[in-house]
Amino acid sequence: MTDAPTRPRADDNPGGADAGGRRPKRAVRPRDAASLILWRETPKGIEILMGRRHRNLRFMPGVLVFPGGRVDPDDHSASPVADLTEETRRKLEISATPARARALAYCAIRELHEEAGLVLGRMEGEVLRPDFAPLRYLTRAITPTRMPIRFHARFLIAEARHATGEIKGSGELEEIRFFALSELHQQPVANITALILSEFEAWLALKPAAREARPLIRIQGMDSRVTERPA
Repeated sequence: MTDAPTRPRADDNPGGADAGGRRPKRAVRPRDAASLILWRETPKGIEILMGRRHRNLRFMPGVLVFPGGRVDPDDHSASPVADLTEETRRKLEISATPARARALAYCAIRELHEEAGLVLGRMEGEVLRPDFAPLRYLTRAITPTRMPIRFHARFLIAEARHATGEIKGSGELEEIRFFALSELHQQPVANITALILSEFEAWLALKPAAREARPLIRIQGMDSRVTERPA
């Protein structure tokens, strides 16, 4: 995809938190994180749910990001209504234990609910019971070693038809809505987000049967595209 005309700093962190600050003396261990690319096909083309970081933030103001964040301890205790597909589970476990893989899946769904008000699964009172079955694995990215706050983010995909509810922001992000892929080329996005969007477009261009078999990559550091070893 083409570069946006206004581009924020390239040291975006995939988890969605503010990673600004001084360079650490020693490399910081990345925190596990997950983001969800919720997409739909419309008569006008493919659209993706994204939100805009508040314009008064010190780091990356006004930049569009996917719903996502770091894994919380409680993410390990989720009780899903349906489990991960074999392919999605296997790909998550390239870089995570089985328990951590499920926590990452729940993190992505939880962040979708917290940031956008949508539910992938069902609510039982105040408890979110996630539906892991619609999730598909896209890629992962690791923040550069020079950053004071680092993330090891996994990017998952789900079709919007599986989500219920109305979009309503929690205050974490502004202007949460579905953006056309073509529109995103003119929006301010960080380098890592542009790379992830490119990976998604490549995934989308494949026939459904070929998507699961495509070679896996990870984004290491600023923009290194590294081929994964088989699980």
